[in-house]
Amino acid sequence: MKTTILILGGWIVALAAAFANEPMVLLQGQAQGTTYHIKYVDGRQRSFQREVDSLLAEIDQSLSLYRPDSEISTFNRSMCFRFRLPHFYAVLKKSEEIFHQTQGAFDPTVMPLVEAYGFGPKKIPKGQFVNKDSLLQYVGFQNIRFDKVEIVKLKSGVRLDLNSIAQGYSVDQVGHLLETQGIQHYMVEIGGEILAKGQKNDGQSWVIGIENPLSPTQLQTKMNLTNRAMTTAGNYRNRYEANGQLFSHIINPKTGEMEQSAILSVTVFAKDAMTADGYDTAFFVMGLENTKRFLNTHHDLDVYIIYRDETGKLRTYASNELKN
Repeated sequence: MKTTILILGGWIVALAAAFANEPMVLLQGQAQGTTYHIKYVDGRQRSFQREVDSLLAEIDQSLSLYRPDSEISTFNRSMCFRFRLPHFYAVLKKSEEIFHQTQGAFDPTVMPLVEAYGFGPKKIPKGQFVNKDSLLQYVGFQNIRFDKVEIVKLKSGVRLDLNSIAQGYSVDQVGHLLETQGIQHYMVEIGGEILAKGQKNDGQSWVIGIENPLSPTQLQTKMNLTNRAMTTAGNYRNRYEANGQLFSHIINPKTGEMEQSAILSVTVFAKDAMTADGYDTAFFVMGLENTKRFLNTHHDLDVYIIYRDETGKLRTYASNELKN
């Protein structure tokens, strides 16, 4: 689940005069089962709505589990697939990197478990018994092989779910589209995943509000975001209760268990949205203390974590860069 993120005003920076006369363009719409909002500074007031919609539709054609004709859906039904579009390989390559960096805490081959627990595109009865041990044999990056040309399964039951990283990739691609048109100051948000470059047209920094997971209409905090991406994963919305048990969509790919963590949401800051998007899920699975240790050797990432302590009180943890 990707939490709602609010776009707010910010503090005045030294370059305010440089943008005072530059108009802001706003694009918004629906894509990938959610909404998007894009703002950018362009003195020519050009609209790239058609180009954005076309790009997002193309990414869906490659990575959407809800399209039976998409590349990933076609692969999930077969043993191998030759890429036709560039997106599948790009997201797989980043997924493999994060899989190894997190020792398997992030793993897109978790799809058989996601589906069995009732969170996939198939209409499977929720709350039924899940024989996770029989499904774990299909989970693990070692069960696939791929290069720039094709992807091959090593076991027939393997299936991929790239939803936890594909939206971040989409944000980056829209940002790249804007930059090819000479746009240097923009904010792209798709389903709560954000990439911000430069400043607003009045010289203000982009400022992002992170919602309180216990009161989603209220803000927990606000943060400046410049030349960086920010994504959030949480377990307080996309879940259900059945037979007295709470089912959450975030599943530990090592154990096959749904995470019953004290963590409520993880917000990750990185140079690009795809990287942040992959790690927010991984950190949720890893837990607070393991995430802290991980960040000691990965200084290109920052986190803001909201969790409950032993008494049930809401607490937050921010990595060092965010405290400055």
